[in-house]
Amino acid sequence: MRRLITALFVCVSVCAIVPTWSGEARLDLLGERAQLTATRVMLDRTNPRHVRVGGLTYLGGLALDSRDPAFGGFSSLDVAPAATGNRFTLLSDGGNIVQFDMGADWLPHRVAFTNLPAGPGIGWEKRDRDSESMAIDPKTGQIWVGFENSNMIWRYAPGFARYEARANPDAMRAWPGNGGPEAMTRLPDGRFVVISEEAHARPADWSGSARTRLRTRQALIFSGDPTRSGPAERFAYEPYGRSDPSDVTALPNGDLLVLDRAFRLPFTFSARISRVAARDVAAGRIARGTLIATIDAPLVHDNFEGIDTTVENGQTIVWLVSDDNQMVLERTLLLKFRLDR
Repeated sequence: MRRLITALFVCVSVCAIVPTWSGEARLDLLGERAQLTATRVMLDRTNPRHVRVGGLTYLGGLALDSRDPAFGGFSSLDVAPAATGNRFTLLSDGGNIVQFDMGADWLPHRVAFTNLPAGPGIGWEKRDRDSESMAIDPKTGQIWVGFENSNMIWRYAPGFARYEARANPDAMRAWPGNGGPEAMTRLPDGRFVVISEEAHARPADWSGSARTRLRTRQALIFSGDPTRSGPAERFAYEPYGRSDPSDVTALPNGDLLVLDRAFRLPFTFSARISRVAARDVAAGRIARGTLIATIDAPLVHDNFEGIDTTVENGQTIVWLVSDDNQMVLERTLLLKFRLDR
């Protein structure tokens, strides 16, 4: 009892002397009681029949929301076949994970909330869990996550059950802290592609003009698991206009669909989807994609940061998710399109 009283006295004394914490608040974590609402949205709210945008046909979409204060900020997306349609995995730039099944009814089922079990740093601040990209092996279920700030790639067991391996690839070490592995995908042959959000092609790798080089982004090819494979091969990706790559996905033939996003005042986002031929996903190449579609005002638009594809009845389906930055002016949108070219 005397020890307990002494301990309480010390605690009260220290708390009275030491000022309250004034640093960055702890990163919000999703709670275990998953709750999700879904509201249908139109591509063009002024014209319900407007469903074509470039080489895409709009098939429907949702605005997602939750009472959980940690919900939102989704930067990457995976869509996999499930018994009731598809299983969706949304990963936020704070290490939060939302999963659900959804079919033709456009209603989320089997909703689950969780958080990354480990990552760079201690996980207190957002920069410790700035998870911006994700790739999942459909056969093994293993998951790779790209982290900005640390410019690392971590591998997790299926279902994010545990951390398995990590790497800080040499080719990514000099990437900007807030412009690192924003886009990552696993190719059908097992290789991985990672694209920096901001790092330009190195002068040593560039033979064109300096002005043109500043329009490019560094892109890497890993021969296999990035946490195990050797040095990455380099190629350059050139986004459209003043856009930055925010995600990438691979088609069955090895072509890439790259999602570029741009922002302009007062508060408008635009998204461009381009197709990069598989032959240009090779060391030393300059990948300039063919523009598929631009999603911009007055169409539904937001800060789209995640892209993935599925196949339905032989047709390629393109899914997009937006990062609302947990701001009232933005939304978490999940949109579905058919790829027509």
